[in-house]
Amino acid sequence: MGGANGSIIYAPELNHGANNGLNKAVNFLKPFHKDYPLISWADLIQMGSAVGIEHAGGPKIQMKYGRVDVSGPEGCPAGTSRGTAGNAGLPDAGAPFGCGADDAATHLRTIFHRMGFNDQEIVALSGAHTLGRAFKERSGTVSEGYGEASACPYTKSVGLCPVRLDGKPGVGMPGGKSWTKTWLKFDNSYFKEYAEQDPNLLWLATDRALHTDPEFKKSFVIYKEDEAAFFKDYAAVHKKLSELGSKFSPEGGISID
Repeated sequence: MGGANGSIIYAPELNHGANNGLNKAVNFLKPFHKDYPLISWADLIQMGSAVGIEHAGGPKIQMKYGRVDVSGPEGCPAGTSRGTAGNAGLPDAGAPFGCGADDAATHLRTIFHRMGFNDQEIVALSGAHTLGRAFKERSGTVSEGYGEASACPYTKSVGLCPVRLDGKPGVGMPGGKSWTKTWLKFDNSYFKEYAEQDPNLLWLATDRALHTDPEFKKSFVIYKEDEAAFFKDYAAVHKKLSELGSKFSPEGGISID
């Protein structure tokens, strides 16, 4: 059980701790689903991810559509259904790791290798952390929370530098802690800026493993030095993840240029 099938809109999956805060994303998409009810929730969510990345300056992802939604909450994966403790196989931010791994690098491989991703693809996917931030009230992995007073220097409404691709001011809701300084722009800064260099940035155990584990580091260094290589590999692995485990109708899916 799993894949992009729309089950995230139902409470059993939405309420997994690792999904805390995703209800906001679902609520943002509800007006679109109301206006275009023939589009499945699974397709709408996947289209939103691809369009959002491209709009933020990232690569164009050659997506496939036609995903079939589950019929209801009974289609949600159980917490331990994928061999980990309580979070349906989602990766943990730090120890103790639900899969039983002793370290972050082993944990990442346990989670992603079973889905058919290799080390290079794990590093490319992790580069999506060039966007976004974490909150005390959601993941609890940081002390920074909602609002201006709880923001890190880069997530304030008027921060240390413009964070948007268009260079304009504004961050939406201030607060939280970001992985990069320009966390609303998709680029390869995740591989250049990290907490060892700037303590105002977020860097989890699983992030640190990417530039300390010898095999992960090979791809990390390539993406640090070559943004085009990162974009190419990220687009490919994003597409792969978006189709993994999904059921399509028609069977071969629908491509949109």
